[in-house]
Amino acid sequence: MEIKRIDIKEFREFGFLQEINRLFLHPMGLALEIIQEDDGTERLGGIWDYRHDEEGMLFADEDISEEKRRRVMQFMYDQHLRRENKIGFVVQGGDTK
Repeated sequence: MEIKRIDIKEFREFGFLQEINRLFLHPMGLALEIIQEDDGTERLGGIWDYRHDEEGMLFADEDISEEKRRRVMQFMYDQHLRRENKIGFVVQGGDTK
């Protein structure tokens, strides 16, 4: 099976980067970065590591897009419904119910 890949710019613009960082990585002191090249292309960079900071990572309030947050939450809700209906669970492994 051929592996499909999302364009990194689309990943960022849709809001996936913001929400992965805001909901999962930042509270643990981590952050996934995207690097924009001189020609405008974007690529995944590294993972920032501030695990030693008690507060973890934070966005500046003005850097959080409510539009992106809502868009990703709606997509996630819809995807969870489809996945639950198709395979009977959302998260694989462990006791998830």
